[in-house]
Amino acid sequence: MPYDADKTRAMPPVGPGGTSSEQTTKIAPVQVDASTEAWPSEEPDSNEPTVTAAVPGVGFPAGEDATEYMRPVAPPEPQPEDSGVYGPVMIEPGEDEAKPKNTKKKALIVAAAVVGAFGLLYGLDILVSSGNVPRGVTVAGVDVGGMSHDEAEKKLRDEIGPRLNKPVALKAGDVTSELDPKSAGLELDWNGTIERAGSQPLSPFTRVTSFFTSREVGVATKADDAKVSGALEALRPKLDHEPIEGTIKFEGANPVAVEPHDGQKLKAEEAVSAVVANWASGNPVEVPMDFTPVKTTKEGVEKALNEIVKTAVSGPVVIKGEGKDATLTPEQIGTTLAFAPGEGGALNVTPNKDKLAEVTGPQLKDTVKQGKDAAIVFEGGRPTVKPSVDGLDLDWDKNLQPYFDTLKKTDAREVKFEYKHTPAKVTTEQANKMGIKEVIGEFQTGGFAPASGVNIRVVAEKVNGAIVKPKETFSLNKHTGPRGTAQGYVEAGIIENGIPGMAVGGGISQFATTLYNAYYYAGMKDAGHKEHSYWITRYPKGREATVFMDGAGNSLIDIAFTNPDDTGVAIQTIWTPGSIKIVLWGTKNYDVTGSTSGDFNPTQPQEKKVNKAGCAPSNGAPGFSVTDTRTITDRRTGQTRSESRTVRYDPQFKIICEPPPGG
Repeated sequence: MPYDADKTRAMPPVGPGGTSSEQTTKIAPVQVDASTEAWPSEEPDSNEPTVTAAVPGVGFPAGEDATEYMRPVAPPEPQPEDSGVYGPVMIEPGEDEAKPKNTKKKALIVAAAVVGAFGLLYGLDILVSSGNVPRGVTVAGVDVGGMSHDEAEKKLRDEIGPRLNKPVALKAGDVTSELDPKSAGLELDWNGTIERAGSQPLSPFTRVTSFFTSREVGVATKADDAKVSGALEALRPKLDHEPIEGTIKFEGANPVAVEPHDGQKLKAEEAVSAVVANWASGNPVEVPMDFTPVKTTKEGVEKALNEIVKTAVSGPVVIKGEGKDATLTPEQIGTTLAFAPGEGGALNVTPNKDKLAEVTGPQLKDTVKQGKDAAIVFEGGRPTVKPSVDGLDLDWDKNLQPYFDTLKKTDAREVKFEYKHTPAKVTTEQANKMGIKEVIGEFQTGGFAPASGVNIRVVAEKVNGAIVKPKETFSLNKHTGPRGTAQGYVEAGIIENGIPGMAVGGGISQFATTLYNAYYYAGMKDAGHKEHSYWITRYPKGREATVFMDGAGNSLIDIAFTNPDDTGVAIQTIWTPGSIKIVLWGTKNYDVTGSTSGDFNPTQPQEKKVNKAGCAPSNGAPGFSVTDTRTITDRRTGQTRSESRTVRYDPQFKIICEPPPGG
């Protein structure tokens, strides 16, 4: 069996008193003196050599044969320089084990000494720093670590105190502003601030790391959130702004890029918390904002400026018309360009058709012809057709892209514009075939005030000669458009909320009433009208109308009628300082009569006190209902039909005038 030097065996060495205790004996091969007979002279029967010699007296139990504890091993290969014989040697039990035990004891002693020293330092550190602000603590950037509470408060008052009355700098997105801490109800809580620093930590790790780190605890604030919120709201006009898309503006003929900016709005509740927490830090307070992103980018704007716009305004452009040319200066060209956000942050550049017509039109006005519809004029009391004129105008839709392509050139900057012919909506031939040859309905009213008469005259001039084609509807408000001072109307009497008032364009309701009765007797189809709120004695009961447009020219109350026939209708207006007459011309297809019932369901007037200047007292008038019936006989078929309409008039207030405020 081969010898293994790393194997051990339990051996019972003799102890005091002859008793044995179990020990571990390591057997290792050692070199033996050559004179010692270590190996048998004869070869054993076994293939393994048998050890017959050993070093005696090395820890063997008394009275036992040493060979009992020997293991046979093969002799090592002979070495040239070796002269001795090798064999096993018995080692004293526990000899090798004693060395690591001594080393461990020494390590334990050193560790105990270190721990003891650390504990002594830890206790001393706690004793020395007891009651102080922990090391490494800063308040609003002021180092107060290791100080007593009184010392820390004094240092904070000295260093932070002066800044507390100064405006608090705010940074809100891309805007900066300032907040007055006093008006916002902000105060520093000195005791609370020191308490926030905390007490001395017991953790040894924390105490050690405090030598190398710092900890910002901030300040404690006494704040009235409502006042802080109010102060921030007062700053909102400065902090908030709508998104600004990137674009290009012109300073004369020089194009300048306008950088895009996201929109932002104050987050009220979060902003209050941010100000309260950071106002005394000495640094600008970041105010939370809600942001609205824009579509354009700075790079997109710069690209449009450099690649398109600068070339577009690099020189004049010549526009060749029919018989005359127009030249646009770089400054004029700039006004014809439009800008809008594109994909991927780009800024799109396009030509503006209306602006191009505005700057080009005056130079080419002699090359265009204004189209006119055929009209009816009244000469010698009878209608006559005034011929139509076809229009000739620039075809802006076709000219727009060639113009824009020319702007992208640096030379040969001229473009030929195309024209288009616009036929009249009512041609001379159509007007002659409309059968406008006789009176089909007419009506006259009078008794208006001079100011109302001015407005009636202006509207009568606009309506005179209007043609209502077969199946077409005529609207008074659409035909006249806005009725303001710019159009020649003046302030005159109206009825507002049941009482007399004044407004520009007042009195035109009388024209509307006259028109209603004219088409009533002409057999036209009513397309919408509204009576006055109370009856005016100069108008037929149940057969009158009012109209109203606001200051912006929006139609609120209109009057309209539809021509039901295959022949046309022409409107003639005859104005005098005391009356207005409206005559409808066409082909008379109807005979019309009207009848009005007696009043019913009367209501008595109520008093209304008026303290406006110019108040006129009135006894008022009762309200009532009335029914009007129109009977129409078609001359072509002989058929008759009736149409009834019931109108409810409010009572007129009994006006009691009182002195205006202030006498």
